[in-house]
Amino acid sequence: MTPDRRLFLMALGSTALPLLAACGGGNGARMPRPAGVQRVQAAPPGDFPGIPFADWTDAEPEYLLYPGDEIEVAMPTAAELTRTLRVAPDGRIALPLIGNVMAADRSLTELQQGLSAAYASQLVRPVIEVTLRQAGPIRVWVDGEVRTPGVIEMVGDLDAYQAVVQAGGLTPGAQARSVALIRRGPGGSRMMRVIDLRPRQAEVVALRRGDILFVPRSTLGELAAFFTQVRSALPVGFSYAINGNTYASS
Repeated sequence: MTPDRRLFLMALGSTALPLLAACGGGNGARMPRPAGVQRVQAAPPGDFPGIPFADWTDAEPEYLLYPGDEIEVAMPTAAELTRTLRVAPDGRIALPLIGNVMAADRSLTELQQGLSAAYASQLVRPVIEVTLRQAGPIRVWVDGEVRTPGVIEMVGDLDAYQAVVQAGGLTPGAQARSVALIRRGPGGSRMMRVIDLRPRQAEVVALRRGDILFVPRSTLGELAAFFTQVRSALPVGFSYAINGNTYASS
């Protein structure tokens, strides 16, 4: 394994996935798709017998909090307890009277309901309002046949082709017509689609927080080895839910 690949896997394991569930979903930007263009294809299930992927959906789920997000926890009936907080790297926030609370991987509504329940033992009919003040860093990962694989921080909208350009562009041996886009789907499952990113033909595919782009050298069969390396670098395992069946990767 090359030093660049080791650095990529270390970054992916230490930054992207200690709180994997918070890394996907609707936390990224969306860009319009050109009318009449459709070069994104579902991956044939037989291509990856050892890596079960869920069916793809473009549905954008509710925003989930992520480490680095800044939120306000307001208490109109007890203003002295109102706090503006940044979600810590471990996903928690610290609040008066109730201490540390897990915020990452929860929607604003879920966190608000959880805090209301926690404060019920401390206050009479607590009223809690949670708002997102500022989203934390939004990152995607690019690997495979690009010149500088690694982590890309999104500043505004970013599509798949732009991400490849930021990763130094394609190498001469890249198979640009069969780029894998891996994304967290509903319930934490992993989805994959195949994207055609050939110059002047690339579809505009908006990326979201936690997306992984893999550019193969020949065929997408290389993705199996890549994904095995990624999983072995992680402190936690993946799980997939497909048609009601749950698969564990570790």
